[in-house]
Amino acid sequence: MVRPSPTSAPRSILPLWIAMVLCLVPAPWVRSGPDAVADTDAVTDTDAAENVAKPADRTAVIIPLHEDINPLSGALLKRKFAEAVDSDVDVIILDIHSPGGLVYVTFELMDMISDAKDVETVAFIQKDAISGAALISLACDKIIMLPGARMGDAGEIVMGADGAFRYTEAKSRSVLAQKVRDTARATGRPLALAEKMTDKDMVVFRAVHKTDATVRYISDKEWESMENADEWELGKPIREAGKEMFFTVNGARAVELGMADRTVENEAELAEVLGVKTPIPVMERTGTDTAIMILNSGFVTFLLLVIGMVALVIELGAPGVGIGGLTSVLCFGLFFWSRFLGGTAGWLEVTLFVLGLIFIGMEIFVIPGFGVAGVGGLGLMLGSLVMASRRFVVPGSADELAGLGWDIATVLGAFAGFMVAMLVLANYIGDIPGLGRLTLKPQVAVVGAQAGPAGPADADTAALLPGWQRVSLGDVGIAAGPLRPGGKMNIEDYTVDVVTEGDFVDGGTSVKVIAKQGTRIVVRPV
Repeated sequence: MVRPSPTSAPRSILPLWIAMVLCLVPAPWVRSGPDAVADTDAVTDTDAAENVAKPADRTAVIIPLHEDINPLSGALLKRKFAEAVDSDVDVIILDIHSPGGLVYVTFELMDMISDAKDVETVAFIQKDAISGAALISLACDKIIMLPGARMGDAGEIVMGADGAFRYTEAKSRSVLAQKVRDTARATGRPLALAEKMTDKDMVVFRAVHKTDATVRYISDKEWESMENADEWELGKPIREAGKEMFFTVNGARAVELGMADRTVENEAELAEVLGVKTPIPVMERTGTDTAIMILNSGFVTFLLLVIGMVALVIELGAPGVGIGGLTSVLCFGLFFWSRFLGGTAGWLEVTLFVLGLIFIGMEIFVIPGFGVAGVGGLGLMLGSLVMASRRFVVPGSADELAGLGWDIATVLGAFAGFMVAMLVLANYIGDIPGLGRLTLKPQVAVVGAQAGPAGPADADTAALLPGWQRVSLGDVGIAAGPLRPGGKMNIEDYTVDVVTEGDFVDGGTSVKVIAKQGTRIVVRPV
């Protein structure tokens, strides 16, 4: 409805001086000149002008989202977002250029943005916000785009057994559609168009109310169930919201349809529109973020696990704080650290991994054979490594199932690589230069210049050698205490650390040396 201008008021019944005053000073409830347009449009234009003229006294920060949405990128974005909120900025701008990604990670990010009550959130789309990225934009208080930027196409798809992508089942689509509608309702955007981004089967029409000319976008599904459908005049379908297509629009069209707040040409205009101080600081990816991304990659994860397990076995073969132990701690430490900061691991996974190590250690040094403790310890270790890469226990979708399968394949592949490496090292460790120095060994006494590699030159210098060097294959001694399976053996006038083949041996039993590999002496009851 157009409001009359003050000059249209009848002047015959007013004193001349009152008429002159009214002509010079328009009444506050009346608009004149070019502002005498439909009420809604006039208010919108005035508000936009006030936003542009507003002094730049607010603080803002830009957080880039320039990759696909996965557990790792989602965790990094969450950390950046929390840092921005803690810094008490007035506006958080998400610079979005992403093809989307996993649904459950997208939902978590949407909830994070929706729950931020003390800060204004703005989605700034310069290129593409597709799929999950469009839904994250939908959760922001404002959407500002470049005229040629694109947003939409958020249908949920899954890869089938034949490798082709397919539309997900109705149950999963219903959850996604309701989430989108609730988000659009909270941010004041057209519900039907928002839902159309996720549903290719529905059609959205432009409808005009017959009484007050209000414009509304209504889907064919909604129209069939409307009780007051006779009050609306249904127009033509929106060209971007037709049958067999997901709603996708550029910036200019998004503003026209009410999906975006406005368009800008560059970042400087964005700052002017939002009334924030310039230059706007950007929370770029740090060296730590880059390290986390690299350490979470499949190939680096494979190397960390293989090297860590090989180093662990070397350390268990010759207990002590050697290079093997330090290398193992470094590899597994980097693995769990990257998963901690990547948002996929917690103390549960670390606890399970340590318990697995304890069980395996008990199997080697305390319990004979390789039974429940050894198998259980190995299962705990491998299970904790898989769990450290996932934020769910039971997969709830095809994407989660595929991700779980990939993580299991990575861990099992690393274990297979570890087994191959151990077979190679078992045969060649004595011949590879430098491998003999990987662990700390007892000091070897140096005898006279004439002493050869077979032994000392005389009985006096023989006493300076450690027991593992003096003992020979076939030597017989007495168990100094119970061997479970490790312990000590007395032979002649010295003692040597020994281990059985896995059996318990009571103290005082005669045992015979049957194998010797470095400092490891294997005995058998006589």
